[in-house]
Amino acid sequence: MRLPAFKLERYLSRHEFSAPRLLCTSDCESVSIADLLALEEGAKERFMARNLGYTETQGDPELRAGIAGLYAGVGPENILVSAGAEEAIFLYMNAMLSPGDEIVVQCPAYQSLHEVARGIGCRVAAWTLSDADGWRPDIERLKDLVTPSTKAIVINSPHNPTGAQMTKEEFFAVKEIAEERGIHVFSDEVYRFLEHDPKDRLPPMADIYEKGVSIGVMSKSFGLAGLRIGWTAAQDTGVLARMLALKDYTTICCSAPSEFLSTLAFRHREEIVERNLGIVRENLPLLDRFFARHADQFSWVRPNAGPIAFPRLLRGSAAAFCEEAVTGAGVLLLPSETYGYGDSHFRIGFARRDMPAALAALSDFLE
Repeated sequence: MRLPAFKLERYLSRHEFSAPRLLCTSDCESVSIADLLALEEGAKERFMARNLGYTETQGDPELRAGIAGLYAGVGPENILVSAGAEEAIFLYMNAMLSPGDEIVVQCPAYQSLHEVARGIGCRVAAWTLSDADGWRPDIERLKDLVTPSTKAIVINSPHNPTGAQMTKEEFFAVKEIAEERGIHVFSDEVYRFLEHDPKDRLPPMADIYEKGVSIGVMSKSFGLAGLRIGWTAAQDTGVLARMLALKDYTTICCSAPSEFLSTLAFRHREEIVERNLGIVRENLPLLDRFFARHADQFSWVRPNAGPIAFPRLLRGSAAAFCEEAVTGAGVLLLPSETYGYGDSHFRIGFARRDMPAALAALSDFLE
């Protein structure tokens, strides 16, 4: 397999740990290990006594039980724990796809959602969203893109980078299109629980479709990226078995301390997510006001889920604008070219407590 440079990750590697102000982050405000252990009496002592040997390849049973609690239609035996969502994507694509297969991918998208399949030798058909349509998916277009060679439809909702959430009607329409053809829906659900209105929350694809594959992660809604824990949920245990066999060639198993801390976090997930959602709700109106003041420079489609959005720069190059922002104001934004989506948009993140200061610095830079 030959994979090209991961544009988004290479861009972040240049700036993420040196830029004074991060205004493009896709995760939520994190916490310290001490903060996490303080959630539960005796947790610190149990953590310090944790053995640092190998863990189970499928994932710690208690952790899988906690993850299964997020679903109505799958149990712990239907969960595979991985090193972040990135490994889950890599395992699924390599376990289930072959050269010459086709997949349809909702775009713009996190690069591995399409590039891993392309590296295997698959044809990738882009199901492209547009801000002209409010980032709404065109279901009729999806029907046209699916062919007899299509093996999976790859979706992401809440969506990275636009912050758009499918309606229930759109989500179930995707499921029905796949069901008619007997193909998988690979559903990236890493921002689930960050719907700005809880009524917009979608069921996991793994719950509603026997060929649905849902992935999640501790990094995004939970704000615990440093744990590097993700998972795959699927009713079809045959899919998980093939992924599990391939995991023997990747990580074998996950980190014992990370599994312990993730299990602890799941017992307090409502508290953790509500805190992060509170930050999102506090910061989003600041973006509304910012883009209203700068309506001559940017086009703003307000997100309805998640911690990120994808505004359009009305004039000039978004890549150049982002470079000027980080060098001139110390504010890191993420240009759309890192998503392979032209040069007019940029990603902005708003789920950290220091976001108002970063936004103020960007505003001063523009004025």
